[in-house]
Amino acid sequence: MKPIPSSITSFKQFREAIYAFRVPRIIFSALDLNLFTKMETRDWTIPELAKRIRVSQRGLAILCRNLASVGLLVKSQSGYRLAPFSKRYLQESSTDFQGDYLVLMQRQWSEWSHLTEVIRAGQPLDSQKPETMEYRRSFSWAMHHRSIQPAREVAQQISLKADRTLLDLGGGPGTYALAFLAKNPTLHATVMDRPAALDVARTLAEQSSVGTRLTYQAGDFLTARISGTYDVVWYSNVLHIYSPTDNLKIFKKIKRILNPGGRLLIQDIFLQDANDLQPLEANLFAVSMLLYTQRGNTYSVREVREWLQRTGLTRSRVLHLKKGTGDWEGQLVEGRLPRSG
Repeated sequence: MKPIPSSITSFKQFREAIYAFRVPRIIFSALDLNLFTKMETRDWTIPELAKRIRVSQRGLAILCRNLASVGLLVKSQSGYRLAPFSKRYLQESSTDFQGDYLVLMQRQWSEWSHLTEVIRAGQPLDSQKPETMEYRRSFSWAMHHRSIQPAREVAQQISLKADRTLLDLGGGPGTYALAFLAKNPTLHATVMDRPAALDVARTLAEQSSVGTRLTYQAGDFLTARISGTYDVVWYSNVLHIYSPTDNLKIFKKIKRILNPGGRLLIQDIFLQDANDLQPLEANLFAVSMLLYTQRGNTYSVREVREWLQRTGLTRSRVLHLKKGTGDWEGQLVEGRLPRSG
């Protein structure tokens, strides 16, 4: 399986880019059939497994062969068993099961088929349909599953030793806030988000030894007042939801709640080159924002630092994480409020 080329210059590369859909479609079919959970921990022959999940032997044999080709199953003399990765992340009995995140990916598969009509209309899917509490809870669990490891990695690399208060703005399940609390025993954190997301944050905090140092603030921070003052505001994977105008408005609100010398730390997927064409993933993610948000997009580091400057968070810089850690390409943008205010 070849990666999608960053630049298509031949019809062969064009064809490979088009047909890259095949492996995801195969995996989604396995998820649709609940195959990974139903395989449990034993080896299966094709006839046995076909009976177990109620599918044809021919279809299952080809499906399993492909799943083994990409490392999700292991082929044995008698048949197939789960690979270690699948046991850990794709099986419901595992403590690391990615549950709601898998559901989110499956839902996106069908929703992306509506991209053409969204491009025509310039409006996201279900733009007139109000969001349900159930959807927000499920989405928050998905973001928690996605963020567990990156949050630990970031918390290990960002020094908060001198800080006492942190606001995880739009922090959803509070995964990052809890990771920062675990690393910094004198820190207290607040997570601000919608009530359904905070339900998930409370559940996770109750299961954590540091959860008593986490408090909650419900509301839409674009329109609602943000209470309290903070040494650090953590703004992770939120920037892309909003327009430049809205982000400027949010940055100004953040400036008002920062203590002198306080920091705004922004983690997002940033465009890196002068023409805003790379990395490819940043532009692909902009398509997700077209599908799911009213005004969202992806932005360059240059743009974000300009917004910080205009807001008065004038001491901005780029922080680099260790390669392969954190979210996206391992960059944070920091804006600091001068101590003079």
